[in-house]
Amino acid sequence: MFERFTQQAREVVIHAQDEARDLDHPYIGTEHLLLALLNPDAGIAHTVLHEAGLNRTGARADVKRLLHKGSAVLGDGDAEALQEIGIDLDAVRARIEETFGPGALAGTVLVPGRRRGLLGRLRRRPAPAPRPRGTHRPFTARTKKVLELPLREAVRLRHNYIGTEHLLLGLLREGNGLAAMVLAEAGLDLEVLRRRTLDALGRAA
Repeated sequence: MFERFTQQAREVVIHAQDEARDLDHPYIGTEHLLLALLNPDAGIAHTVLHEAGLNRTGARADVKRLLHKGSAVLGDGDAEALQEIGIDLDAVRARIEETFGPGALAGTVLVPGRRRGLLGRLRRRPAPAPRPRGTHRPFTARTKKVLELPLREAVRLRHNYIGTEHLLLGLLREGNGLAAMVLAEAGLDLEVLRRRTLDALGRAA
């Protein structure tokens, strides 16, 4: 998947894993990718986001708030089971937070149940202990999609490489998940950001 990624783009993916680790999240979601793109080393993507008024500190605070300050809402076993059957964890969180408000999952664990659909039932139990810092964290299904979309963006633009700008375009094109919520809460329009990214690419050519 990463053969055409520039070194800068590969570093963004590595930084996304670092963000997930630092926040003690057992997965790499779109929000971690957004935080990595806000790193000053992320080139055009960082420039576009920074000029739009977004900064890493504020975005990180929004992510923590939307996920109830980074506390894990799924046990490791439950998270892995849901991931295996293709349930996108950050999409589940985003939908629940969108419906019931930020912090709706505080102290709650999602447990699959036969009678209540894919989301299962809610059961209260203590939050699990954070994973060791070196533990591998999988990409959510949504993040995998976001990492595939830059290739389409590069092909459409007739570029033979995938840079941070293509990663941002992919994130904006997917348009859902916690990254999109953070951008929306900052008052940013995804289509406007997309145009600004394309304009920045044109200026850099």
